[in-house]
Parts: sequence; C-alpha cells; structure tokens
Amino acid sequence: MPVVSLTKVATSPSAATAAGNFTIRVPCFYGKRLVSNRVSFGNLRRRSCISHCVRSELQSSRVLGSVIDSSLDNSVENGHLPKGDSWAVHKFGGTCVGNSERIKDVADVVVKDDSERKLVVVSAMAKVTDMMYDLIHRAQSRDDSYLSALEAVLEKHRATALDLLDGDELASFLARLHDDINNLKAMLRAIYIAGHATESFSDFVVGHGELWSAQMLAAVVRKRGLDCTWMDARDVLVVSPTSSNQVDPDFVESEKRLEKWFTQNSSKIIIATGFIASTPQNIPTTLKRDGSDFSAAIMGALFRSHQLTIWTDVDGVYSADPRKVSEAVILQTLSYQEAWEMSYFGANVLHPRTIIPVMKYDIPIVIRNIFNLSAPGTMICRQSEDEDGYKLDAPVKGFATIDNLALVNVEGTGMAGVPGTASAIFSAVKEVGANVIMISQASSEHSVCFAVPEKEVKAVSEALNSRFREALAGGRLSQIEIIPNCSILAAVGQKMASTPGVSATFFNALAKANINIRAIAQGCSEFNITVVIKREDCIRALRAVHSRFYLSRTMLAVGIIGPGLIGGTLLDQIRDQAAVLKEEFKIDLRVIGITGSSKMLMSESGIDLSRWRELMKEEGEPANMEKFTQYVKGNHFIPNSVMVDCTADADIASCYYNWLLRGIHVVTPNKKANSGPLDQYLKIRDLQRKSYAHYFYEATVGAGLPIISTLRGLLETGDKILRIEGIFSGTLSYLFNNFVGTRSFSEVVAEAKQAGFTEPDPRDDLSGTDVARKVTILARESGLKLDLDGLPVQNLVPKPLQACASAEEFMEKLPQFDEELSKQRQEAEAAGEVLRYVGVVDALGKKGTVELKRYKKDHPFAQLSGADNIIAFTTTRYYEQPLIVRGPGAGAQVTAGGIFSDILRLAFYLGAPS
Repeated sequence: MPVVSLTKVATSPSAATAAGNFTIRVPCFYGKRLVSNRVSFGNLRRRSCISHCVRSELQSSRVLGSVIDSSLDNSVENGHLPKGDSWAVHKFGGTCVGNSERIKDVADVVVKDDSERKLVVVSAMAKVTDMMYDLIHRAQSRDDSYLSALEAVLEKHRATALDLLDGDELASFLARLHDDINNLKAMLRAIYIAGHATESFSDFVVGHGELWSAQMLAAVVRKRGLDCTWMDARDVLVVSPTSSNQVDPDFVESEKRLEKWFTQNSSKIIIATGFIASTPQNIPTTLKRDGSDFSAAIMGALFRSHQLTIWTDVDGVYSADPRKVSEAVILQTLSYQEAWEMSYFGANVLHPRTIIPVMKYDIPIVIRNIFNLSAPGTMICRQSEDEDGYKLDAPVKGFATIDNLALVNVEGTGMAGVPGTASAIFSAVKEVGANVIMISQASSEHSVCFAVPEKEVKAVSEALNSRFREALAGGRLSQIEIIPNCSILAAVGQKMASTPGVSATFFNALAKANINIRAIAQGCSEFNITVVIKREDCIRALRAVHSRFYLSRTMLAVGIIGPGLIGGTLLDQIRDQAAVLKEEFKIDLRVIGITGSSKMLMSESGIDLSRWRELMKEEGEPANMEKFTQYVKGNHFIPNSVMVDCTADADIASCYYNWLLRGIHVVTPNKKANSGPLDQYLKIRDLQRKSYAHYFYEATVGAGLPIISTLRGLLETGDKILRIEGIFSGTLSYLFNNFVGTRSFSEVVAEAKQAGFTEPDPRDDLSGTDVARKVTILARESGLKLDLDGLPVQNLVPKPLQACASAEEFMEKLPQFDEELSKQRQEAEAAGEVLRYVGVVDALGKKGTVELKRYKKDHPFAQLSGADNIIAFTTTRYYEQPLIVRGPGAGAQVTAGGIFSDILRLAFYLGAPS
C-alpha cells in the first residue's frame, strides 16, 4: 500500500493560516522505483472539515500524516436563542429541491409560513447523494472517470445557481462551490491513491450536497427580501456513532453548540443542512438512513418548535402501500406509537428514531406534499382515545408489509424448560450480524421461530447448526428448519388495545381469502398484530384485511363461464349496477375473465363491460379452462376470486371441487353438480363446510326465487321438513296454465316455443329431467341421499317421438298425440280440477317423484298464471298451512338476477358492509 504523508507548504504562518493550503505527498512504489505525487488541498473554510477527518482517520487506511487546522474569524452578534412555539421547523427532501423551479417553490412555502421564526432543513438535490457515493466508489476502484463524474456534480449545481441567483449572491456561491469541488478533487485523489475510503472520508464527501442546497435556498429566500442565514449542521449537531449503522444524538452538547452558533448567526429564518453532523471529536459524519428527517426532528427538539413539517412528494401517510392497494386512504392522524409501528414494518412513514426527539416535547409532525399544497397531510402526535380518528369503527389505522424474508424454526423437546436456549439461539444470530424482524414462541417452549431477511438466512442457518451440533446429534433438538419466500403483514392501531374482536376479524379476513399463516406475533401493547405468510400471498392478504376493516371496497375477481343468454344478461346487469355497488355498498366487482366454448377474454384490471361482446370478437383468444382458472385465481391484486358458471355443462360442473380446493368461490345456476353423482355432491358439500371457499347455487332451483335459502333457514332453525311439493318448471307451468278450453296441447307448446319459453328442443322441457334435477337437489338439501337415476319421472314426450331426429320433426308429429292429454284435461275439469306438472320430495318416505297431478281449483297450485313457479314447504311448524314461495321461475332476467344476488351475498360475507 502507498504511504501518504501530509506536510504544510512552506509559507508564512499568517499566510498559511489565512489560506489554509496543504499538499499531500504520496510516496508510491511503481515497480521498484519510489515516486512522490503531490495533491493540493485548496482553501479550507470554516471548521476545516478535511483536517478533522484526516487527523482521526488517515491511519486506519494506512495513511500517516499531520495537518494544521485553520479557522476563520467569524463576526459575532450578541443574541440569545429563543426557544418554543415561535419556531416552526420544516424539512424538504431531495425531490422537493430537485431543480431550480422546485427550489423556488420551497422558498415560496418558507416565505408564506406566517410563523414568527422558521428553521428549514434541506436534503441534497435529487440524486446528488447517489452521485457523491458513486464518486467514492470510482475513486477507490481507481477509476479515472471520477473526475468527469465530479464535473457533472459541479455543472448540476452551477447551472441551478445560474438559474436562481445573480449579482453578489451568485458570485459568492460559485466561489464556494469551486472551492468545495477543489477540496473534493484532493480528497478523491487521496482515496484513488490509497484504494480505500474510510467511513469518515465517505461521510465528508457525501455531505456536500446538503451544503450546496442549503446555501442556494438561503440565497433565494434573501432574494425575496427576508433576513435569512444558512447553517452547516456539523457546527451544531453532535452524534456518537453506534455499532448498528446508526448514531445517537448528544442533545446536551448540541444545545451548547446551538446557543453559541445562534449568538454569532442570529436570524429569524435559518436554512440548515440535513443528514450531516459531527462526532464529539469534530469529525464529519452523517445521520445514516433517513438522516435528513432525523436532523429535522433533532432540530425541532433543540428549538422546542410548535410543529415539524416533513415535506415530501406524497399527500400523507397511507393506510397501506398505494402501489399494492389502490384504494388505500390518507390517514388524517396517527399517534407516535402507530407511526413508528407502521414505519418499522416498511410503511413509507418516518423512521422510528425520527419520532423520538419530538415525542419528548409533544411536538406534532405533519407529513405534507410539496406538489399538492391543498392536501392537509397526516399529523403524527400524541393522541387520546377520544380524539378524532379513534372512533369505534376504526380500531386499525393501517397495514404494512415486509417482503423477502425467511422464517427460521428451531424446535425440539429438549428445549422445554431448559434455561438459556433462546439466549443461545439469538446470540448465534447476533454473531453473524443478522437482523431479527419478528419472534414467535409456543408456550410449551417446544419451538422458537423468527423471521430474518432472506439474504442473511444462510449465515444464520450455518451459525445455528454449528452452535447446536451436539443438541441436534443427541436429539434434544429435532430440527432447524428454514422456510424461504416469506413476507410479514402487520396491522397497526392504538385503538386495537381496547377493542375486542380485532384479531378475530383480522384472521377471519385472511382465512376467507384462503391465506395460510406461518407464524403469529402480538406485543402486549396490542398496537400491532403481525403474521408471516407466503410471499406470493402478500398482496392478496394485504388487500383482504384492508377491505375487511372498511378502509376500502371489497374486491372480487369474477370469471364468467358461458356468456350466452343467462351469462350475457348477468354481465349487462353487473355493468349497469357497478357504480352503485362501488359507491353505496363498497363492493368492487371486477370481471377479469369471460369464456365461452371457443373463445375467452381476459383483463387483469377488469373487462370494459360496455363493450364486452365487441371485445370478445376482436380480442378473444382460444378458450382454455385451465389457463382461464389460473388467470382468475392468480390475480395478486384482488384477494378473492369467484367462478360464475352460467352453463348447463356437466364437464364444467366437474371442476367445482378443484376450484373450491384452490380457494376459488363458485356461484352457479348449473344443476349438474348438485343433481349429478351422489358421491360428487357429497364431496363438494363436505369441502365447502370445511373450508372458507363458498359455493352458492340459489339459482339452480326457482331461478331468482329464494327456494334454497328458505329451505336452509328452516333446517338451520330446527324445523323438520316433511314434504316439498312444487311446480318447478316455468315452461311447464306456462303450458298447463294455458292448456284450457278447446286448445290442444301441441298448439300451446308451439305458442310457448314461438315466445321463447321453451328450450330450442321442447323435449328437453317435456321430458321432466329439469324438474327431476331440482327435486334431487331439494331432496339432498333436506338430508336425503337420492340419486337422479332412481327418481320416478313422468315423461310427457310420447314414446314414438322421443327418437325424432330434430325438434322440427318432433313439433310436426306432436299433434298426432294430443288426444291422450286432452282426455286427462277433460276428466280433471269434470271433477273441478286442473292438471299441473309437479315435483315432490317426500322426506318421511325418503323418496321423490316427478309427475302430472290433478289439483282442486281452489288449491294454490291452480292459481298460477304465466310461467310462475310455486313451492310449498310442509314442515312440523308449517303443517296445517304450508309455507308457500311463489314467483317467476324462468327467464334470463330473473335467473341472472338470482346469480347476481349470490355474488353479492358472497361479497357481503367476505367483508362488504351489509
């Protein structure tokens, strides 16, 4: 390594003190030849920061030498520092002072603040700190391009100054800027030669951005005619570095230095540098992560200001990351505790240490947007439970997540009751410098699990396996398990501590979104609940809990299968009602997929339902049910997904079990699943009861009529079903309601077909199979294990016509068989009765039938008109007078309405306010 010595240039003592010129002689070996390079340090001003860092740190990089400090003779104004409410502290981040126009905007904010006294803390211009770190990296890599990169830094600030300043202010700033650049050249040259930069060297270099932005802003404010001075915070703030890449402020010494500084620089507007400070030995340092915010908080505490305003580029603190939850809301208030809990878990709030200095003096922090001055922002302050924002309906203030974690699980029976096990575990973790994010331990002491950043888990695993090698070999520990690809989700709220049921609601929302929880932790303060989940589930989980606590709408990813008459009508109904559902009911239905038998259309943000038919033709791709299912389920931005099967396809119905198993809810009017093979039905219902995936099928019986829900309500309240009897087919209801007088049955069928009341082939209705399916469904819902194949069904299609090749042939030949039904009608009329095609569930006899029956003209079944359905429930409660449900039981509008009602019932169950 080269040895660097610093010697004073031969000048007179007075000239040396005034000029502060130094030369670094760098003896270096090039091959076998010793050469000496000279690097000139230009004019060193103020506290001679270079000499401070050189004096203390050059030895650590094998650079030996001595420097002579220089000082400036500052003019002293006798003034005492007034503290208290007269001061307002503002902090502007790098984005706020990113260019000349933004610096002018900041000056406007400062000037318009009507506080008596103002202290403004500024960061470096946007990206300048990164540019400074890049200079160090290039120099210590011995990359000559550090010189051109330094020129770019110079030009950025020179151009900004030329745009902002003029006259003496411009000349003064440019002179200081060029002096600083010369000093930096010398420092970077030393780093280049040594091939190493100490922490103090780095801190000195990167802190220049704040020096320049503070000087320019102060000059702009003075240009507005106000008294303003700038403060190099290294003259005031004293901090002691810790071993964890943080610093601890020395408030006692800082107050002393502030008093001294103010007596020499008394002003009502002070522009101070953020991010930088000095050690007790007067060595330049930085405040590390979020240093400018920390600087502002320390200054707020030193001045005892009435408020600290952090200016940024967002409107305030969100209830969740708006990049993950688009419905996240700005929080009006947060308590200090809530703010640091949320920031710890990754929310874009403030670093916890930023809050501590102002919290001591109850100084509120306001987060505001420099680009949207009309937004009031978020106030962080000490709050009581009675203040606004702490209402009973808002126990949780917000949610935050941390990604890229791994869970470490140490378990074994030998851990129980053995003192020091946890200490040994975390000592090993500490030795490798890993950061433990969360800890969870079972009360049995059988296992301890904790979360660490994924990049540190390998070192943690190796350390634990080494420390507990004997315990693992002896069986006292059973395993040290690493679970990768995890995320943490935290719910934060001060009101949680006194509100029962918050945890239940939180976990219930995750369960309903089919989210599996790996670990749980909750502090005794009850300000947060923390869970570890799979990383792939993180966004869905965040959205699920956010909507569940009514901070946003309940979102449903909807996949529509079968955009025919029923499905198309449903899509139109959703389109027409979407805005009302969002605004009044907080339900956001996103139809992200539509598939038919040949084409499918998909959109992650939701299909434009005003053009879905057109889009289906223009942008549809070949239908693929597995791809379609994965798309609907795989949308990480929508926590809950539902498949809506509007077909009558048995193959689609066979998918229900796997959909439910994957956590996809199912809504359908398709009768094939519930009336198909008994074992398939029982399997689906068993899965439905055991999981949080829901299966709604109200429209399978009675279209939009509440038949299934009425039956369930009777059973759930302890009633006993004796008999269910009804007219379940709208088509057959229409036929026999109009089969009167001298009209023939074939004539009525032809009329119904023409009006669209029948299937394209009327035999599908007349066979009675549809009614038989509904009877089977109701029988199974009542607890009977009936099979469709064993159900007696009276087929109204004459046997000779059952094999007709087409519907047209059937309709042509049907009049030949009118005589039999006409005879039955005449016999019924003679007895004062009517014919009705009914399905019957005989719960006592454990059987079902589908047949043409006769009823007295005063019977409810005889009073029907049009295509109405009617169902009578005879139970132990409704024995003398059966419970009657009557209404339209067919038609696209009412069937689609029944499906739509099930979708909304699902949404309410998932968390939408009912």
